[in-house]
Amino acid sequence: MIRDPVCLMALDPRKAKALAEHEGRSYYFCSEQCQQKFLACPETFLDKVPSMRFTVGVMGSAGNEQSQSITGVAYALGQEIAKRGFILITGACPGLPYECARGATNGGGLSIGISPALSLDEHVQKYHSPVDCFDVLIYTGSGLMGREVTNIRSSDMVIIIGGRSGTLGEFAIAYDEGKLIGVVQGSGGITDKIPDIVASFDGKDNGAQVIYDADPQRLIATLAESYVTSHYKHPSCFCADILSAE
Repeated sequence: MIRDPVCLMALDPRKAKALAEHEGRSYYFCSEQCQQKFLACPETFLDKVPSMRFTVGVMGSAGNEQSQSITGVAYALGQEIAKRGFILITGACPGLPYECARGATNGGGLSIGISPALSLDEHVQKYHSPVDCFDVLIYTGSGLMGREVTNIRSSDMVIIIGGRSGTLGEFAIAYDEGKLIGVVQGSGGITDKIPDIVASFDGKDNGAQVIYDADPQRLIATLAESYVTSHYKHPSCFCADILSAE
């Protein structure tokens, strides 16, 4: 259970009537009235209840063949995530996710890497993956494909940038589990194909929402707005199943 920071009512987060984001943290409310009181003067209520940071998972190409313009976009995306006070989650791999982690770290943000390896040694020697730019490395021992589920389920929002078949698999998991997904337009790879892929799903309604934008700042802002206004009520297909059974 969580508590409304205004009235201190205990809440089930799935049934909260409103949500607000302040400095990267989430606050749940029993009513829109409590939400508005909070938004009018957040500082009054910040120390009343604990809060959690929003997490943004960034999935993309681990190759080093990207143009400087695309790596620059990935870096700017990480900086914007840090600026908003959100936590970055990646697969702790090279390429575009690493550039995003560099941007987040250099922007003073918190960066978490979900490693496919069993240990630091395996992470470096077997998977040839970086260790800098991460505040935390979580060793899953699940391999490259297995760790994708952990990445996605640990993220409030998922962003796709560039990528090939592995990133397509991550997008498919995120979509099938009803996630809020951002796509960096113009970043190449599968991002050019995603609109057609989504159209081919023929109206499958599991709560997933896909937002497209080429600008990292606008994309993060739109995702955050969508999450706090509506998507928090349906954070995954599993929660939907639970709610429908009650």
